[in-house]
Amino acid sequence: MKFGIIELSQPDKDVETYPYREIHERVTKEIIEADKAGYDYVWIAEHHASTGYGILPDPLTYIAYLASQTERITLCSGVMVVPLHNVVRLVENISFVDILTNGRMAVGLGSGYREHEFDALGADFENRRATQAEALEVMMSLFHNKRVQHKGVHLPDINIDGEYEILPHPIQQPHPPMFMGAASEESIALCARYGLGLLMSTLTPISQLAPKSQFYLQQCEETEAPYNANPGHGSVGIGRMVYVAETDAQAEDEAGEAVVRHVDTFTSGSTSGYLGTISKGNQDKYQGSGYQELCEDTIIYGSPNTVIEQIKHLEKVTGANSLILHFPPQNTREQNKRVLRMFAERVIPSFR
Repeated sequence: MKFGIIELSQPDKDVETYPYREIHERVTKEIIEADKAGYDYVWIAEHHASTGYGILPDPLTYIAYLASQTERITLCSGVMVVPLHNVVRLVENISFVDILTNGRMAVGLGSGYREHEFDALGADFENRRATQAEALEVMMSLFHNKRVQHKGVHLPDINIDGEYEILPHPIQQPHPPMFMGAASEESIALCARYGLGLLMSTLTPISQLAPKSQFYLQQCEETEAPYNANPGHGSVGIGRMVYVAETDAQAEDEAGEAVVRHVDTFTSGSTSGYLGTISKGNQDKYQGSGYQELCEDTIIYGSPNTVIEQIKHLEKVTGANSLILHFPPQNTREQNKRVLRMFAERVIPSFR
């Protein structure tokens, strides 16, 4: 089991002031701490045109910067919203940043779930999944063959052929490890078809993740060459909100109210189909959930022993080989720093 953190670059409005520039220094310090503490991954989220959620628009630029600030941690886009990008530029930039990081990056891809971001960039929200599927076909052709002739449906026509090819070539061949955020069988099958690792939602109950991961691993058995040799193929990464304290009661006392508030806020009207989990029709299922209810099957909160047991259960029922820690934005920076250290010192060694 490998361990990572996800950084949303979300404003802490109690202590950070508009326009929240200090967020990026704060997040960078957390990533440096995670690198020193021995975490395997950091995932950098992409978001646009929001003052109340993440305000980091370009994970690849940030990853290139972080390469000079860190030593060993794998730097991951988590996730690049594919329909918001020119697909050729996306392949070029992934390859370039892989060179700048000396092959110390991974790539998460997704179709997006916040409609206002598509409105802001003039993109088609309703056809986002079909756009992503078409883009993946082009991306795989460019990474594997360095050329493509594509008649566009949701994308424009793309022609790179003859004496022309896509450059630069990444250090990691045919491309850095690639993952896709997916929840529906259609998306999971697409993920396996191209040899991508699977990323699954922070909020989906563990009991619902198990059949999805099993379906993915079954689909991976049918992945054809050359995609079955792609980095990331067969990998399952799951995001969870995690908080570790000396006792279960202390974890609830320190962070219970914050996580309940975060879930209630996150599942409000600004979220549309978060990894196939939250839609306008089932938001009430998540809003109003109590702390104990969340602990049963959604969050991993408690003492080191409790957290270890919960992770082992997650690993057993889902086959996951990577856990991505998510800290609700209502947590204080001091809490996040303390949890990062305690998790590294008293939880991770049980899985090494």
